[in-house]
Amino acid sequence: MTEKKKQFLRQAEKVAFDKEHRRKIQYNLGKYFAAVEKGLLRFRDFEKAREQASQVKQYALDNIDTLLYELVDNMKKNGIEVHVVNSESDVLSVIDQIIEQEHVRLVVKSKSMTTEEIDLNKFLESRDVQVFETDLGEFIVQQAGERPYHIVTPAMHKSRQDIARLYHEKFGTPADADPQTLTKYTRKYLREKFVQADMGVTGANFLIADLGAIALTENEGNAFMSFSFPRVHVAIAGFEKIIASYRYLSLMWQVLSNRGTGQSITVYNSIVRGPRRQGEDTGPERMVVILFDNGRTRLLEHEEHRLALKCIRCGACLNYCPIYQNIGGYTYDAVYSGPIGSVLTPFFKGFKEYGHLSFACTVCRKCEEVCPVKIPLPDLLLANRRDYVEQGLPETGERLVFKLFGMAVKMPSLFNVGLVRLKNLLIKPIEGKLWSKQRNFPEFKEPFHKTFSNSNKHGSKM
Repeated sequence: MTEKKKQFLRQAEKVAFDKEHRRKIQYNLGKYFAAVEKGLLRFRDFEKAREQASQVKQYALDNIDTLLYELVDNMKKNGIEVHVVNSESDVLSVIDQIIEQEHVRLVVKSKSMTTEEIDLNKFLESRDVQVFETDLGEFIVQQAGERPYHIVTPAMHKSRQDIARLYHEKFGTPADADPQTLTKYTRKYLREKFVQADMGVTGANFLIADLGAIALTENEGNAFMSFSFPRVHVAIAGFEKIIASYRYLSLMWQVLSNRGTGQSITVYNSIVRGPRRQGEDTGPERMVVILFDNGRTRLLEHEEHRLALKCIRCGACLNYCPIYQNIGGYTYDAVYSGPIGSVLTPFFKGFKEYGHLSFACTVCRKCEEVCPVKIPLPDLLLANRRDYVEQGLPETGERLVFKLFGMAVKMPSLFNVGLVRLKNLLIKPIEGKLWSKQRNFPEFKEPFHKTFSNSNKHGSKM
């Protein structure tokens, strides 16, 4: 068993039985579910919207080469510097050049999962550059020395009391400060950083091929200030964010916001087409867009798995996933958690270390039901499991167990082999590992065929 898998199992058991953690998650998700249900009432036919959004992303995937050429060409016409790179180190090399050229000493960042892929904050700090997350949730986890817990709601695992204590320790605010007080403090604190910043970094919710532009959607206005105040704006995005035309934005922004936060549309939506032009008073003097691969091409080459690249990072699959709800975001030990993370991470980080994530799924299919672009996530997770096995990655003991189980399924009489007492004796030594230290494995009381027959007689469905 790899160390990553051992760590996953240990953390999953710990978090699953942490009642306080569960209370916080259920409270925050309860508010989300209520908002989504209310938001759905604004749509005449949300299923039709999902189908159209899915087609928009599918067209982009099917024509990715042509659209990328168009995007890059139009961006350059708009005065944007474009770098198309392969790996994390390539992105950091470009960033390093910009730091040197522009004498960057302070960076403000808007929320971006793509920058988490390359651990940008750690790199900037190693270059003696101050970096400040400006999304409120991201700012909170940065001050706590943590990474985002969720794609959309990075501080979902923290209660208002947790945050008040954190601010009290970091900034000396009252230990019992309410959320409004803490928000006002953060706003004042970050406004100074926006003014002082040499460079602003953003991601991109969408890359618009026909405009040669990026689209950003947010609720706090921090992304707008991150690209408009500093003299340099750097946007980092995976190429899968591309869509063919700005005409699709009204649809894509709405399905993203509904599934992301339950809103009809987020408060601030920006289309950024380049640096400040002659006669304009605001905006960056220099704009750089970095498009990077980081395993995405490997996904694109697979007829099944490539569908994961349709993802618009709304986080709905995490919110509805019973596994995520119980084990939380940090257990996955990956930038992207939940169902979409379990599909993507083995391609980004390797099946040997992260293939086990594909088994963190009950195949309840709720993630597929709520995905705004109709990604068949359960099918992709099953495909990942198949590939994991075909690569010969399961351990010897695991392969033996499944081989024996396969034999038993084909020959039901094998379920009745061995006395009931003997079965209970055999299961005890592995009970803690097989089931959980927190629960007892049910005792065998009768042969399997008898249990099965009795359950059918009482109308049970198996």
